[in-house]
Amino acid sequence: MLQGHSTVFQALLGTFFTWGMTAAGAALVFIFSSGQRRILDGSLGFAAGVMLAASYWSLLAPAVEMATSSGGFGAFAFIPVAVGFTLGAAFVYLADLLMPHLGAAEDPQMALALNLDSTLTKKKSDSEGPVLLFPESELSIRIGSAGQLSEGLAVGVGFGAVEKTMSATFESARNLAIGIGIQNFPEGLAVSLPLRGAGFSTWRAFWYGQLSGMVEPLAGVFGAFAVVLAEPILPYALAFAAGAMVYVVMDDIIPEAQISGNGKLASWASILGFVVMMSLDVGLG
Repeated sequence: MLQGHSTVFQALLGTFFTWGMTAAGAALVFIFSSGQRRILDGSLGFAAGVMLAASYWSLLAPAVEMATSSGGFGAFAFIPVAVGFTLGAAFVYLADLLMPHLGAAEDPQMALALNLDSTLTKKKSDSEGPVLLFPESELSIRIGSAGQLSEGLAVGVGFGAVEKTMSATFESARNLAIGIGIQNFPEGLAVSLPLRGAGFSTWRAFWYGQLSGMVEPLAGVFGAFAVVLAEPILPYALAFAAGAMVYVVMDDIIPEAQISGNGKLASWASILGFVVMMSLDVGLG
């Protein structure tokens, strides 16, 4: 994230940072034991708060400003933002529905590595059916490949929108990348820790955990290219990324954080994550 370089290069650097933070979070599997579910739930709650704050301050607010000032929508400036936001949520919803039918989740290990919509299961042998790794809570991590895709896209669009409005600055795009990197840290742990409990080696659990963030640089470069080549879609693109992230939070992350009796911890961790991201965006923007 170096100011003065092309937006696509900045997006690439920003998403490499978010990927690195995913790997750093996954590396905590070398420290924590797989039975520490409270750590997992608190981490997911914190990630949810960061994503919600980033969705507004770094994506929706610039989208509204852009549609108001230069979109020619006047009093109806909310329309492109509402359309983009809804399409982003619909994209994640449809991805969750389609991925299993495309065969992407046939291998539970790889499904987790790619953060696909799958229950944490494994097979004891070819003749036996799937066995829940955490039967006491029926743990299901559904952060979603579309969730990682939307985060990478958000960073790319954020850098692509730099200097298009007063609020779309290099600092805001940088803060968005930092914020998503912060919330990717617990997401990496959320993948690697349950895999360790499934009997995977520590190194293998770490490998799959960091692999979950690999899609973000690709999505970031695509997002930056798209908005640079087609500037009129910026309000839609910013709102699309926000809608996708909010849907992931509401449909996947918060329910998972609440399922094992650590709801209050997860809720306060969400508040902390929201405050951290808000302070980062407002204080450093």
